[in-house]
Amino acid sequence: MTRVNPRRMSSLSVAISFILVHICVGILFCVGKVGANTKEYNRDDFPPDFIFGAGSSAYQVEGAASEDGRTASTADGYAHGSFADNGDVSCDQYHKYKEDVQLMVDTGLDAYRLSISWSRLIPNGRGPINPKGLEYYNNLINELINNGIQPYVTLLHQDLPFALEEEYGGFSSPRIVEDFTAYANVCFREFGDRVQHWTTINEANLFGLILNVVWKEPSKSNVTLENYDPYLPGHHALLAHASAVKLYRNYHQAKQHGSIGISLYTYYFVPFSNSAEDQLATQRSYTFFIDWFMHPLIYGDYPKVIKRIVGPRLPIVTKSDSELLKGSFDFIGLNYYTFVMAKYDLSHLETKTTSERDMNTIWIYANGGDPQKKEPFANTPWALQGVLEHFKQLYNNPPLFIYENGQSTNCSTTSVDDFSRVEYLRDHVGSLLESLRNGSNVKGYFAWSFLDVFEFMYGYERSFGLYYVNFSDVDLGRYPKQSQKWYSTFLKRSITIAPELASQQEVHVI
Repeated sequence: MTRVNPRRMSSLSVAISFILVHICVGILFCVGKVGANTKEYNRDDFPPDFIFGAGSSAYQVEGAASEDGRTASTADGYAHGSFADNGDVSCDQYHKYKEDVQLMVDTGLDAYRLSISWSRLIPNGRGPINPKGLEYYNNLINELINNGIQPYVTLLHQDLPFALEEEYGGFSSPRIVEDFTAYANVCFREFGDRVQHWTTINEANLFGLILNVVWKEPSKSNVTLENYDPYLPGHHALLAHASAVKLYRNYHQAKQHGSIGISLYTYYFVPFSNSAEDQLATQRSYTFFIDWFMHPLIYGDYPKVIKRIVGPRLPIVTKSDSELLKGSFDFIGLNYYTFVMAKYDLSHLETKTTSERDMNTIWIYANGGDPQKKEPFANTPWALQGVLEHFKQLYNNPPLFIYENGQSTNCSTTSVDDFSRVEYLRDHVGSLLESLRNGSNVKGYFAWSFLDVFEFMYGYERSFGLYYVNFSDVDLGRYPKQSQKWYSTFLKRSITIAPELASQQEVHVI
């Protein structure tokens, strides 16, 4: 596997790289959709070892929330406090995993991205292992491998054991580092002989920004987005990740031959206008959203801009912290859906989040796509190229996986005819190919999501699945959508994709 070899960049070189990235992608923006201008492509245009898969997460797909010893997580508290529906049953993959694995085989997936429910495996967050939880994950992993599908396993996907949140505030306390590392060790020990790709924390930067606000039952939280300071829990998330990586490398990696990384939520940021203020707002957006985590992971400390603006609210990175953090990944997983415009803004400071006030910036979704308004993400594949170019130029071109990418539709029986999602996936896979040809070190692509699941933003109102799940049916039937048929046909090398035609025609598996 490849490990990042950190090298120092001067402030000038970082600034120059930032400008070059945005000039290149600005040209793409002016041309229009990358996917629409991409030549025909098929799966054989990708490297032979390039991974194509689809993803889910434990709380969103498993169900069986109170069965076989599982205890509540912060995701349970959030769902029950924010929606009429929840993930108590969801797709019931806990009982239907064999059926779902066969659907993965039918689709032609190389890999399935899943997460382990910490509170199912270790109900109290620390201490005794739940044998039923251990049995379930062994069965799921074995079923995947026996059917030729690689498990890509995430240790924490927005579902911290509620016992730890109640005891000491979860990631608000440094105690989380020891407990997370111990939990990770159990997973490495029990599953690492079969799992070759580990991710410590899903969307760690987004998790740090909002975890103490939304990832608990709202009635039990006296923290709001307006008064929540993300830097301390974000710091502990970084240290928990790096501690788990150190343990894996010291005690498991040599004999298990796996790799380990972290997942970040990403946007491609563009200025709202050509003004100097909006240009700087765009740079600050990258700094506070992506560099906040990437800079410590590569260089062992926070960016100077964040240090200057945040001041004493920013935790100090000690020498030992720096040594632990620097180079603590074999790959980075990127969850990407769309781009946003960054606008300099000093108004209504009292209603803004701490990060928005620190950035003096607001983010505006273009062409619709605002998840708060339950709009589908805009289809802007050129922006995915921009994100990958950003990592190539500023972060030494690390190994990357696109861990989540997709577009929502209304969750109803008519959503099987999800032609807009077909176009979205087709264009983004084509954009990914262009990035590969331009030198990006991207290793795989996972569509979000394999099934319709309980969505943390939408509940069951909107869905991203390749398979429609009839949540009104006691059997929770799964039905392939047009996007599944397109993806499967592409994966099985049955067609060459013609971007200008694919969105206009129904795709059939050959």
